[in-house]
Amino acid sequence: MTARLGLVAFLVGGATLATEISASRLLAPSFGASTVVWANIIGLTLAYLALGYWLGGRLADRRPEPRVLATILLVAAAALVVTPFAARPLLRWAVQGVDAVAVGSVVGSFFAALALFAIPVTALGAAAPFLVRLSLRGVEEAGRVAGRLYALSTAGSLVGTFVAALVAIPFAGTQRTLVGTGACVALAAALLAGATWALAPAAAAVLLVLPTPEIKRAIYQTESQYQYIRVVSDGHGGRDLELNEGVVTHSEWRPDTVLTGGYWDLFLMLPPLLREPPKDMLVIGNAGGTIGRAYGRFYPDVRIDGVELDPKVNWVARRYFGAGDNPRMRLITADGRPFLERTSKRYDLVVVDAYRQPYVPFYLATTEFFRLALKHLRPGGAIALNVATTPHDHKLSRAVGTTLLTAFPRAWRWRALRFNDVLFALREPVTRAELERRAARSRGKVALLLPLLRSRLSPLRPEGRPLSDDRAPVEWLTDRMIVNEVGHGGRVDERSLPTAPGR
Repeated sequence: MTARLGLVAFLVGGATLATEISASRLLAPSFGASTVVWANIIGLTLAYLALGYWLGGRLADRRPEPRVLATILLVAAAALVVTPFAARPLLRWAVQGVDAVAVGSVVGSFFAALALFAIPVTALGAAAPFLVRLSLRGVEEAGRVAGRLYALSTAGSLVGTFVAALVAIPFAGTQRTLVGTGACVALAAALLAGATWALAPAAAAVLLVLPTPEIKRAIYQTESQYQYIRVVSDGHGGRDLELNEGVVTHSEWRPDTVLTGGYWDLFLMLPPLLREPPKDMLVIGNAGGTIGRAYGRFYPDVRIDGVELDPKVNWVARRYFGAGDNPRMRLITADGRPFLERTSKRYDLVVVDAYRQPYVPFYLATTEFFRLALKHLRPGGAIALNVATTPHDHKLSRAVGTTLLTAFPRAWRWRALRFNDVLFALREPVTRAELERRAARSRGKVALLLPLLRSRLSPLRPEGRPLSDDRAPVEWLTDRMIVNEVGHGGRVDERSLPTAPGR
């Protein structure tokens, strides 16, 4: 029995961490994978475990029977198997809620979806004190028994973490990982209850053959080592790229134009603002290469390094978003800031669009990063950033703008969209009159952006404390921005330019 209880401890430990990893992946397509989301997942998981430890300890003292623990584990197994299927309507509600009525529905459905893990995680937590009670023969060996079981449980947690994150989720998917985890917990229950429950893990494993759900009109979807990736149809022959949160489009491809009517088009105004036509450009957060594809049409002489962290996204960019349409665009798999640290190349333009909307990776918005970017700009060069904002809260944009001014002599904010600010700064100081004179050199459909630039361009001024690698509360600023927008009843689905450059 001692060896059997040790194996149960190992399986329960592995299932607990596999469930936590799977919870993040299950929720990521609708809610993202930011630190805030992870904090909620970890916090509630710990709360469920604490409740389970308390309940399990009390029950173990009253009825220290293997069959009672087997029943608890079977409840956990059933809940794990059901969770990915029960979550579908909640996640669908989340996506529709963002598209229709702002983030109020998202907040509610997020906690509702996470509540689905209350039963299985609490039941798994109850196993720990129960296993100690069943293993004890006398008080004199309590420390040794508890230490052995916790060591086996921790070893299982390590295996569960790495198998789920590196093997099961990438190759089998989140749904099957949760079902498989449920089958392992059912196996643990069978080990305790005997042969009569041997069919329980087999019954759970049967669900592994069920098809995984598809949300929206998916052309292609996968889970990479970094995120959930989905290519969906726009309903008119085009394609959109969605990463993690599933409601923000990270790239667009249209069969008849390189223009989108979205914020990507705004970056086409940058070359005329420079002293000389740009030769080399860096895009950090290239995604599907929407910006680079448009540059291939309007500025075909510009060489572009498109840096993207996820190699799978680079593959998707080539396969579905026409990244190969611009022969002068080079796709690079790397993290943007480490890439800048390593390279000696200098650019005329640096564009930062690496955000998991609306969250900004803090290390791409600090004084240290902007000083690094400055070193990689040629004379006359410029940096530009896409920063999320709302009509009622510009604190994030102001914080990033204030930080930009710690490295550049002057900087500018272009509020062309309700939910996007373009911040940019030139290596050398330029007056507004000079900027407008240069902007007038734009040609073709890009020139249609001129009235928008003139009416919504403003200089940045320092406000508050700049962001640094040591202190950059960008997620707190973003969460506050979202809450404020909910309070004003605002929508979050508007991304089109008020005056688009046309198609």
